[in-house]
Amino acid sequence: MGCRDWVVGAIAKIEADIARSADTHLIPMEIPGMPDICIYLKDETTHLTGSLKHRLARSLFLYALSSGYIHEGTTVVEASSGSTAISEAYFARLIGVPYIAVVPVNTSPSKIEAIGFYGGQCHFVENPGDVYDAAHRLAHQTNGYYMDQFSNAGVATDWRGNNNIAESIFRQMAREKYPVPTWIVVGAGTGGTSATIGRYMRYHGSATSLCVVDPERSVFYDAYHGPKADPCCDECPTTVVEGIGRPRVEPAFVPEVVDRMLRVPNAASYAASHFLEKVTGRRYGGSTGTNLYGVMEIAAEMHARGEAGSIVTLACDSGSRYQDSVFNTEWLSAHHVNVLPFMEQLEHVYTTGEWVPIPHCGMRQPVGD
Repeated sequence: MGCRDWVVGAIAKIEADIARSADTHLIPMEIPGMPDICIYLKDETTHLTGSLKHRLARSLFLYALSSGYIHEGTTVVEASSGSTAISEAYFARLIGVPYIAVVPVNTSPSKIEAIGFYGGQCHFVENPGDVYDAAHRLAHQTNGYYMDQFSNAGVATDWRGNNNIAESIFRQMAREKYPVPTWIVVGAGTGGTSATIGRYMRYHGSATSLCVVDPERSVFYDAYHGPKADPCCDECPTTVVEGIGRPRVEPAFVPEVVDRMLRVPNAASYAASHFLEKVTGRRYGGSTGTNLYGVMEIAAEMHARGEAGSIVTLACDSGSRYQDSVFNTEWLSAHHVNVLPFMEQLEHVYTTGEWVPIPHCGMRQPVGD
């Protein structure tokens, strides 16, 4: 009975935290060259832990507590690229359980610091693909619980509604000029966000299409297109856009609810982060840049066809977590990243509405997905 009482109390603490929280902002972004295309950023950085992963972490904890996987004193272990670990460390501290994040060694220092701020510990691995096995081992060694966001993201969140991110977007869009978005554009990390949005739209009969953007050398794009995919050349760097892109197709990814996928060069992702700061005065991380790059390409296609409508995407986390990488010229140079051509491309489409493709690593996008 005592164990059940603790679980009930832990869930009550999380529910109280939800009651204290407001929804995240939907920020309109005007594009001078495409006045009939309305673009919106769903700013997930305003969560208490500063990223989109706050929603996921909350759902994962409620799922694990309700399923009997976490008890008083249970060590929670997670494999993460950083942002999920920050949010999970927050909820672990909230309910009073130990937390260990298994992260790649190249995780940004500010993310590592934030995990520690919320009382979490970090276990580092050299190869990002090793985070899964390392997390399994640590959970076994500590007699703890492996949260496994990559498997559980698709089941922990109620995709039918219950204030999930899709429901929030459509509620906030209700009074806009084009209340039903033509497109929603998101990246894939666990695959849970795209699965939730795609399922929600089908369940509610929405006419909105879902595009998933994937950084270079991530596997989601190739898995979605199969033989149609154009793999990047061998000289391309491995995926380094933190928060999205994976070395394996995660169980939470549901390709059947995705209407289109675009592969985005890493340099384009970083350029779009810089460009977004220039036109909005707000600094976001590389995953948000990946989203924006896909948005601008789709918006230009709509504009070229004479279509009007709205596109919604996510601002995933704050650029303050990437002062030493995305927004550091020395880091970009060391990783052979040239953002200038993509900055010029984005500035051109922003002012004229014309999308001028940039050849990059032989990557071509399939037409008519």
